Amino acid sequence: MATEITVPTLGESVTEGSIGEWLKQPGDAVAVDEPIVSLETDKVAIEVPSPVSGVIGELKAEIGDTVEVGAVIATIIDGVAQAGPEETRARKDTDTSVPVQDAKPDAATAASDASQTLSPAVRRAVLEHGIDPSTVKGTGKDGRLTKEDVIAAAKAKGDDPAPAATTSESAPSAAPAGARNTERVKMTRLRQTIAKRLKSAQDTAALLTTFNDVDMTAVIEARTKYKELFAKKHDIKLGFMGFFAKAAHLALKDVPSVNAQIDGDEIVYHDYVDISVAVSAPNGLVVPVVRDVDKKGFAQIEKDIADFGKRAKDGTLTMDDMSGGTFTISNGGVFGSLMSTPIINPPQSAVLGLHRIEDRPVVVNGEVVVRPMMYIALSYDHRLIDGREAVTALKIMKEAIEDPTRMLIDL
Repeated sequence: MATEITVPTLGESVTEGSIGEWLKQPGDAVAVDEPIVSLETDKVAIEVPSPVSGVIGELKAEIGDTVEVGAVIATIIDGVAQAGPEETRARKDTDTSVPVQDAKPDAATAASDASQTLSPAVRRAVLEHGIDPSTVKGTGKDGRLTKEDVIAAAKAKGDDPAPAATTSESAPSAAPAGARNTERVKMTRLRQTIAKRLKSAQDTAALLTTFNDVDMTAVIEARTKYKELFAKKHDIKLGFMGFFAKAAHLALKDVPSVNAQIDGDEIVYHDYVDISVAVSAPNGLVVPVVRDVDKKGFAQIEKDIADFGKRAKDGTLTMDDMSGGTFTISNGGVFGSLMSTPIINPPQSAVLGLHRIEDRPVVVNGEVVVRPMMYIALSYDHRLIDGREAVTALKIMKEAIEDPTRMLIDL
């Protein structure tokens, strides 16, 4: 008896997704609740678990196909013994395992043998770096290998990336020296959505950016002084994002338009602060929401952000994690950015861009001194936020970071 696997409900107003990766292939054994396929939606990737134990029968959709909620995408045969002749032939036809006598102990063979659990990006990294995936401990969900795991293993090995060995007579000859190659890769649904939303923001909003610079001395000293006690008490590191989230809360409370949004011919003001925090995921940038920042302390904010970062890497963020948000903070400084003009995250009306900290000469009390400085940028929708309001909001954030006591006494 075969069980049909259908596309589950993906979230409010989400009616379709696309096949991002098949985690199981026809003939593979699968346990109850074991992930079968990764579906990409406009915001997140969702893994679909198996409702029964058995053997994968037929895959009814290919990677990249768009599938609607409720559509049948695969079948599971309830046990090998119950597999009919058609399913058995299907498994044999799709069996690409190498006979033992022909097997070769190289990275290409290892990648092929492990293809059931390696994503396309990981398989490519395994082949490029000549790494045996069975010797690398995975840090992804359920212990699966990530591209970063393979790269780290290659660096530890100290070898330069090497092309995969092949013995196929039909394989194309190596490209001549100096040849220039191109590769076409279909955009993921998430990347397509990011592109559409960013372009829509440029086409719709009247975008403008105001800049300031911040002396990070006080925050750095506070972190240095209390980081061990903070970590011991709250079991989380004290980072910079907690400071900027609380500083943003002060600014948004004093300048409500920066925390508002346009809806048709109306302005929607919020009496709460839900901050979208941009984090990196394997398929692109995502912005999960830290809710009620105005009611949370530093420890809970840092825990929320750390949890989002981990789940973004594992691909386990949900639609609810991504929905809402009244303001966004994007930290390009972790990648080395000195200055940028971030784009707002619609329907929000403003975004704060953080950048790298570097020692620069500044004038303090008439003397030139060296201080750890950071440029900060506030991009905003000029249709709703006036320049005076934007500059005021950014100035409040600057003053709160340079004198963190303001966050405690609400100034």
